[in-house]
Amino acid sequence: MLARESAVMKPHVVFVCLGNICRSPLAEGAFRREAALIGLDADADSAATRDWHEGKAPDRRSIAVARKHGVNISSQRARPLRSEDFARFTHIIGMDRANLKAIADMAPAGHGAHLSLLLDHAPGRAGQEIDDPWAGRAADFERCWAEVLEGVTALAAALKSH
Repeated sequence: MLARESAVMKPHVVFVCLGNICRSPLAEGAFRREAALIGLDADADSAATRDWHEGKAPDRRSIAVARKHGVNISSQRARPLRSEDFARFTHIIGMDRANLKAIADMAPAGHGAHLSLLLDHAPGRAGQEIDDPWAGRAADFERCWAEVLEGVTALAAALKSH
């Protein structure tokens, strides 16, 4: 029996952005912290829709903004989303609509993973995207952190209540 078929299942969440060096590593780190804070037993990972940065650490600005907020993401390494992730994870969460479309396009038939945007989980934010801060400044990474935190906080609370 697959984990997702059991009555009570441990959530396995993967956060996905374009390169897995800015938004999705922040989401993974923030989710891990939030899950620990509320006592949610969940696994988290992050991945990319492209393999441009495979094996690389998150962007130094993502590392810096996470560290500023008490989260260390420096040991994470970028990787592409793989077909087996659709069986491994219960939730595959994109940062923007282009990510979500790429995720859906590569999804194998009959997969059981729940696909969504991160901000779909935040009250009043369904359908909204988290902008890619890569070409921006420190303030863009700070805004990205705030939006990621809003999404993962709501997601963790929803998963805890189920």
